[in-house]
Amino acid sequence: MPNDTTRNQPPQVNAPQETTAQTDAPQDRRPDPVRVGVLLPTGSAQWGEGTDPRDLVPFALRAEELGFGSLFVNDSLLTPRIEPLTMLAALAPLTHRTTLGTGALLPFLRRPVQAAQSLASIDLLSGGRLAVAVGAGFPGRFGKPLYDLSGVPWERRFKRLDETVRLWRQLWTADGPTSFHGELLQFDEVPPATRPFAPGGPPIWLGGATPPHSPAPAASTTDGCRTRPTPTTTVRAWPPYGWPPPPPTVEPMPSRPRSSSRCDSPTTRRTAGAPSMPTPAAPTACPWNR
Repeated sequence: MPNDTTRNQPPQVNAPQETTAQTDAPQDRRPDPVRVGVLLPTGSAQWGEGTDPRDLVPFALRAEELGFGSLFVNDSLLTPRIEPLTMLAALAPLTHRTTLGTGALLPFLRRPVQAAQSLASIDLLSGGRLAVAVGAGFPGRFGKPLYDLSGVPWERRFKRLDETVRLWRQLWTADGPTSFHGELLQFDEVPPATRPFAPGGPPIWLGGATPPHSPAPAASTTDGCRTRPTPTTTVRAWPPYGWPPPPPTVEPMPSRPRSSSRCDSPTTRRTAGAPSMPTPAAPTACPWNR
């Protein structure tokens, strides 16, 4: 059980350390660096007692200030949480450098044409910093109940994901009204859609537990993969399909002294066993690591 001293410590967002990806490149070629990101605690189960969900915004801004390369949000209807596209829309005009990503978005929870508009809008508001990892849902209790809630059949879920991504790309690049006729999705004369910031739209990655050497059926329409990490996971880049995502980079962080002082500000809350987030007033009352 944590004592009172631990309980009252301010939440910390530590600056990332540079690492490099393992690749099959020749020994004399240095691998590309990897950017370290933050998965935002958007689920209510991750909040401390009395936490204000609006504190997610200054929490994310602090992570960007410390040099993290990306801010990701996940997606579900099984537990209470801030809806992922809503969270990214709130951060898009306030952040300036970090990639904003879904890890992973479940497209079957949304109407595909409306989802294309939402994603394009976030990409516009962020100046082209959106990255979209998509998934078809895990087998069992974490996947099939979501299909039941959405009124979408579980069968052929990868085909549905594949067609959804193809539809998005078509809507983002069409010069006028367009029609789409897949095996599962059928649309006639869709009006001109919102164009993303970058031609062709944001990079789309296939998310899930499928390892890179065993691509799922939907992999042919995506730009890369986002797998669930394991102790033996090797970070690799898939060959790009269509619009290639930019190579990962690490920006140098200025050194700053690490504060060891205790912060007893009433605007900072900590509950044992759950992460906490700073309130907007907390950086002024308790300037962590400044």
